[in-house]
Amino acid sequence: MKLSKRVQKLTPSSTLAITAKANELKAEGKPVIGLAAGEPDFNTPQNIIDKAFEAVQNGKTKYTPAGGLKELKTAIQQKLKQDNQLDYELNEIMVASGAKHALYNLFQSILDDGDEVIIPIPYWVSYPEQVILAGGEPVYVYTDEATDYKVTPDALDKVKTEKTKAMVLNSPSNPSGMVYTKEELAAIAEWAVQNQIIVVSDEIYETLTYEGEHISIASLNPEIKALTIVINGVSKSHSMTGWRIGYAAGDKAVIKAMTDLASHSTSNPTTPSQWASIEAYNGDKTFLNEMKATFKSRLDTVYPKLLEIKGLSCIKPRGAFYLYPNVIETAKLCGYETVDEFVAGLLEESLVAVVPGSSFGSPENIRLSYATDLDSMLTAIDRIKTFVEKKIGEK
Repeated sequence: MKLSKRVQKLTPSSTLAITAKANELKAEGKPVIGLAAGEPDFNTPQNIIDKAFEAVQNGKTKYTPAGGLKELKTAIQQKLKQDNQLDYELNEIMVASGAKHALYNLFQSILDDGDEVIIPIPYWVSYPEQVILAGGEPVYVYTDEATDYKVTPDALDKVKTEKTKAMVLNSPSNPSGMVYTKEELAAIAEWAVQNQIIVVSDEIYETLTYEGEHISIASLNPEIKALTIVINGVSKSHSMTGWRIGYAAGDKAVIKAMTDLASHSTSNPTTPSQWASIEAYNGDKTFLNEMKATFKSRLDTVYPKLLEIKGLSCIKPRGAFYLYPNVIETAKLCGYETVDEFVAGLLEESLVAVVPGSSFGSPENIRLSYATDLDSMLTAIDRIKTFVEKKIGEK
């Protein structure tokens, strides 16, 4: 059976390939340590679980409006005002089946064939794929350690064309962990307003900001707010990845189009998950600070250990829960031509699973998640260090 040209353009996920290989080795009884996780290693807070159970017990298991419960939209509205100094009407908010679903519906709603979307490298793996599925063209702007993995108006100008419709801004960033300052955001906002470019502001790691503060670009002034679609959700902030609740906030015409699209595809997000998410936003916030403190402590402990590995360089991340070292020199010292080969060897011989940077558009890096217990993280780094020293010694 012939597949559509659309899906044939999709790039297979190397993250899933690494995970599959790691699971295969685990099934053989080997003590693999996985550092590829993109989700917190905490359970969802009990008060949120209780609220979902209560909703189910009370028969709240039926359809809701495709764009989400009014009660949840109201909770999101209040959260945006309190945390981000952003005022949105309820018809400017859409609840989706995860932030990924919100992004998918957004690109489907704003892009026509040939429209270009600027995506900074490194990028979360699904941005380019979703743009392509919507008929758009990803246009990449390169960043690296020298630029703190951040874009500037000058860099954006070099890739902007008359076909540029939107740009993606992810702060804190997956995979780099970098966080844009208010001054940096203001410069990008001025550029976007001047050129009338839509800003897709993915803020899913908002609560995991360790240095400075998270600032939503939409909060800077009315002009950039009108051009920005804010994407967020409860997956990372409240350790609710499997509950699948995200949202978009922005221009009401775009939000209506996204909601209409959902009504013909997914219908509403899972009803008990919506009631749980109301509790996430309206209930006790202690968990957020506790999880953030734990991640910060892990980062401060493992970061200096990571720097002991020969050939490796790494900027200390300021948010999210990933380390994103450049290991091309390390790979070459070990006798590998590419980082992908280094990653494969590391998993096969030392039983440590990391994600190659090629998945994110930067093939000289690897991504390590510290969303795992500290002992496992330290053991994994020790294994990587031993693996590198062994390989160098064999040359």
